[in-house]
Amino acid sequence: MLIIGHSALPKTDKLTVQRLYTGRAVSIGQQQVLPINLPTGNPVRDDFLLTCMEQSEEQYTGYWLVRRYVGKGAPPQEMGSVDEVIKYVQATPGAIGYAPASKVPRGANVIFRR
Repeated sequence: MLIIGHSALPKTDKLTVQRLYTGRAVSIGQQQVLPINLPTGNPVRDDFLLTCMEQSEEQYTGYWLVRRYVGKGAPPQEMGSVDEVIKYVQATPGAIGYAPASKVPRGANVIFRR
């Protein structure tokens, strides 16, 4: 599993990735970040949640239900496929997403490897 970012984003660590995908952080250094998710039920998302976030789908969804209820934001935007995530991340300043190593194109900005 690789976390890819728009070309201007620096490398980061697992804790920062976790903070970005839970809304507890909104930037890497001085660069604003826009995390992108895959939809619930996607096996790549399940792998990301277990290996990078250390949560099940139920835990992650429950976390965001509570966070939204108390007015602390909304979960990351979702894209329909890994290919859509990759294209969006490459075209959108500040965007990050996750993808299997086999799908990440040569030259992509890999900001974290699990």
